[in-house]
Amino acid sequence: MAIKLKNGHEIKYVIGSGALAFDGKGWLYERPLVALRHIQPELFTVVLKSLKLKKIKGNYVWWHPWTCIRPILGGAVNKVGLTSPGFDYWLKNIAPKIDFSKGNIVVSFFGEVYEIIEMINKTNHLNIAAYEINSSCPNSGSKLDEAQVVINNTKRIKGVSRHPLIFKVSVTQDYLAIAKGLVGIAEAISLNSVPWEKVFPDKVTPLWRLEKKVKGGGGGVSGKPAQELNWKAVRELSEQGFIPVIAPSVMEFDDMEKVRKLGASAVSFCAIHLPDHDWWHFWKPWKLFTWFTNPCKPTKFVRKEMEK
Repeated sequence: MAIKLKNGHEIKYVIGSGALAFDGKGWLYERPLVALRHIQPELFTVVLKSLKLKKIKGNYVWWHPWTCIRPILGGAVNKVGLTSPGFDYWLKNIAPKIDFSKGNIVVSFFGEVYEIIEMINKTNHLNIAAYEINSSCPNSGSKLDEAQVVINNTKRIKGVSRHPLIFKVSVTQDYLAIAKGLVGIAEAISLNSVPWEKVFPDKVTPLWRLEKKVKGGGGGVSGKPAQELNWKAVRELSEQGFIPVIAPSVMEFDDMEKVRKLGASAVSFCAIHLPDHDWWHFWKPWKLFTWFTNPCKPTKFVRKEMEK
């Protein structure tokens, strides 16, 4: 199964927003893996890290990332805070270095509707697969009111875009109402990480110090702990049948078949750098050399399916 966009691009395997940085070439620690072909971006539709019009410092500091990112059993929790260099900086210094000729790049935007419209007007000429609209939750009262605000804003955005739209929702939103209202506007629906409070309502987040400092919740949970809620949304959106769904939280090869049985038309990977090893290999140093010979999990999964 796959999602066929109106511009002809086919979405089947997706690298989630930010997993390969703002240029699709990977963060510094991932670039050796790309060079060694353990990560093969060309096998995927690559969603760039979400851009905002103005620069956002966020919470990420490269020399101590554990301040805002912590591994948890089966996944991770992050409170990066939509760190962004600013759209104009990206357009001038990063975009010219991106190879858009393959047409597999999705540019992701976050912000007020007027900001997103401005950014789209300045990137409409690029040969991209689609725009991803990373929806925030407007403070507009009831969920029904909130959903209508999101729908109206997205219609305005669609009015200026020459590229297909992928709409990114959260399980905390009325995603069924949003999907219904975006028929003919968005060509695919994707799902964000799940707020810590939804996954672990009775547990203190490992990022509690940062939460206390900057407020705004305990972070977004990804990986296996997010599967129950995100996959429930995948099933419900697929049963509703209005817009094709990209399923997140795929961590194992069998997960791809599981989400397809739930109705997903495409699958998404965020931890693109995960090695194809069990954790106990760290306690077997003689096996660590395989880090340099085996592809990372998502790339291996896609290769395996393509070989069938």
